[in-house]
Amino acid sequence: MKSNWKSKKAAAWISSVAGILIVAAILLILNAILKPVNWRWDCTEEKRYTLSQGSENILKNLDKVVSLRFYYSRDAADLPVFLKNYASHVEDLLGEFKRAGGEKIELRQLNPKPDSDEEDSAVLDGISGQSLDMFGTGDPIYFGVAVSCGGKTTVLPFLSPGNEAQLEYDVARAISEVTRDRKTRVGVLSSLPVMGGYSAPPMMMNSAPNPPWWIITELKRNYDVVEIPASGSEISGDIDVILALHPGHLNDAMLFALDQFILRGGKLLAFLDPFAVAGTRQQPYPQQQGGSSFDTLLKAWGLTFSNGKIVADRKLATRLRGPYGNVESMPTVLTLGKAEMDTAIPALSALNTLLLFCPGEFSGTPVEGLKQTVLLHSSDDAGVVDSFLAQGSGEQILKNLEPAHREFALALQLTGTFPTAFPEGKPAPPENSGDEKESPEPPSVGDEESLKKSRQPGVVVLVSDADMLFDSFCVQQGSFLGQTIAQPINDNLNFALNLIDQLSGDENLLKIRSRGTSSRPFTVVRDLQARAEKEFQGRIARLEEELRSVQTQINALQSRRKPGEKELLSSEQRKVLTDFRRKEVEARQELKLVRRQLRQEIDSLENTLIFMNIALVPILVVAAGIVVAVIKRRRSVR
Repeated sequence: MKSNWKSKKAAAWISSVAGILIVAAILLILNAILKPVNWRWDCTEEKRYTLSQGSENILKNLDKVVSLRFYYSRDAADLPVFLKNYASHVEDLLGEFKRAGGEKIELRQLNPKPDSDEEDSAVLDGISGQSLDMFGTGDPIYFGVAVSCGGKTTVLPFLSPGNEAQLEYDVARAISEVTRDRKTRVGVLSSLPVMGGYSAPPMMMNSAPNPPWWIITELKRNYDVVEIPASGSEISGDIDVILALHPGHLNDAMLFALDQFILRGGKLLAFLDPFAVAGTRQQPYPQQQGGSSFDTLLKAWGLTFSNGKIVADRKLATRLRGPYGNVESMPTVLTLGKAEMDTAIPALSALNTLLLFCPGEFSGTPVEGLKQTVLLHSSDDAGVVDSFLAQGSGEQILKNLEPAHREFALALQLTGTFPTAFPEGKPAPPENSGDEKESPEPPSVGDEESLKKSRQPGVVVLVSDADMLFDSFCVQQGSFLGQTIAQPINDNLNFALNLIDQLSGDENLLKIRSRGTSSRPFTVVRDLQARAEKEFQGRIARLEEELRSVQTQINALQSRRKPGEKELLSSEQRKVLTDFRRKEVEARQELKLVRRQLRQEIDSLENTLIFMNIALVPILVVAAGIVVAVIKRRRSVR
């Protein structure tokens, strides 16, 4: 009996080992067979390793052969492992472009060795060679992509692993650019130095030129970008889309030019601002730091903008570190999630987080012929505060905040037939122009008879904050192997670029770019903090009211003090102070208890999520293994 049991155990052990070997052999054979097929199953939530529909559409519409040349110094000595891994990802992605493009995509992978033909080709294409050693004496490393078609070439000079999320968009944009007959022309109108240059006269001490905002750098990669002077009076007829960034102090002539531009079918994306924080950092003159002047146009469309009033939101408040290292909730700096966006709009569908600094509010009802769509809004625990309060502490703002118990419109889109804001025609120039000489003006579309309403349905997008596109608030810049790179810290930049893509008619690109960032706000914790802080503010207000009441009592007692009394405080006054101190201690202990309860809720929620993400799956696998083993053992016993 014992020998029979041993033989069964040996047979079971041999069959188990044989089964493992057979499964391993099958996997090796399948891997060898399927490896040339390049078939993958993308299990990521956003399909980050699969070409988006936008890229597929661009490749399907190709009517010319596009050449992709990937330069990679794979044989370079001391090449970092992370760069080798990223190169593998780039090869996979370019392979996907080749697969989807078929005969219309010509893919070449080149290894530029020193003094080789491949190195000469890289230099001719504009691919930058970078040295890995700090002295720049080693052999240059080439790691870039050149895209060409019909004599046009667009270059990604050096691929940074930090921008991997944007790689698909960069390649698709390059393909779109070299196959496009004409670039869309974008006009930039701003009272801030967004195009770069001097914000103060160059002769002033410590005056240095400002670099262009990163939004301008990104636009120039895909569009023909021109500046529209804020003090001008005309808009060129070949401009397709206008980006207005804090257009302050516009004269009537420029407002009329904008009015006619929209009526002719031009597209406008305007970032207005009730209090431009970027202006306080870049403008040397306080009088240039006010709100945006768009009221004339907004009034004609039936809208108003809250110049001088800022939306403060207790629930969407952002936790910021103050000048003294303390962290506090700033209700005028709003962190918006998907719940505050209209994700039915293509430009917003894949965005996750937006950060707005001191935004304003749009109100009113559009006139007949216009349809309004709210793109961004606040929570229902928001109100408005005067702009001068925004410079105070978050605690002070929350104390004075009176919620309106409604959602404020932070960004909206107007579509339809726009009426003119100048029914009497082009406004007359100022009488005292400072120059009596008459000079003939260049001919432009503004010289013809002014339009009274749109020739065709138009589109205008209005956003209540311009600071969201200031570099410090949307990207983190750095250097990688001698190249300046910028990594998005939120979706602000994608928000603006997507809207311009949408207004210019190229929605395929915006479907790709929207996949760039994956940051998501923890809305449950955010709501817990907002609820607790609201409770804190109520208790703090009651404590301060008690303090004022006690101080009033002390003052009254002091006024009744008899002449010649030496004690500053009488026994009655000391008793009042003692009672107040006791109440103060009790109130502070109560606040500590509430904070502790809040922290326990957040910690409990965090621990639950950590358990689900780390331990739950292994536990389920182990449990399933135990169940299978028990079932198998019972069957073998039978």
